[in-house]
Amino acid sequence: MIDLYTWTTPNGRKVSIMLEECGLPYTAYAIDIRNNEQFQPHFLKVSPNNKIPAIVDSDTGMSLMESGAILMYLARKTGMLMPRDEAARWRAVEWVMWQMGGFGPMLGQAHHFVHFNPGKAPYAEERFATETQRLYKVLDNQLAQHEYVAGEYSLADIAIWPWASRFQWQNIDLNAYPHVMRWYKSVAARPAVQRGYQVPMDAGEIPMP
Repeated sequence: MIDLYTWTTPNGRKVSIMLEECGLPYTAYAIDIRNNEQFQPHFLKVSPNNKIPAIVDSDTGMSLMESGAILMYLARKTGMLMPRDEAARWRAVEWVMWQMGGFGPMLGQAHHFVHFNPGKAPYAEERFATETQRLYKVLDNQLAQHEYVAGEYSLADIAIWPWASRFQWQNIDLNAYPHVMRWYKSVAARPAVQRGYQVPMDAGEIPMP
């Protein structure tokens, strides 16, 4: 059994979707970041950086923070959603790192400046809106050549898709990125994605362009 500490954010949804795709039993515990529950001492023991998601695996005694690390751990534990071919495996890891280092942080800044605080920092709004558009173009170019981000459906798609699901917060029109649009709808149709999206609580329907 895995204990998942999470909230209804893209990073949290990565892990709940991965758990659903792998069919692993887990219990989800809501950490309401709106009420600063991520700073509670019991959570800091699992996630010293006071960020969700985090897991505790009772099978192994492992506790892990950082969504990318958790995805790779679960892939290794189950032998699922990580390509077995050496080159393909590193391609998947490459795109997980792309999400962790760029797509997630830059889109998160777009959420802050463009969605929640419009008009307060025009330079920041322009900077992060422009970078968000560039990153979607990078993703669109990759998906023009592959059905899924790293070839076959993998943890790379699971890492990236939840951030794309907030396209409305980013002022992104997915019609401008047809290959992303095709991929986005394909991933959204997966039953495990639909279940994982609603963890730790019902968040309404998945946004559709």
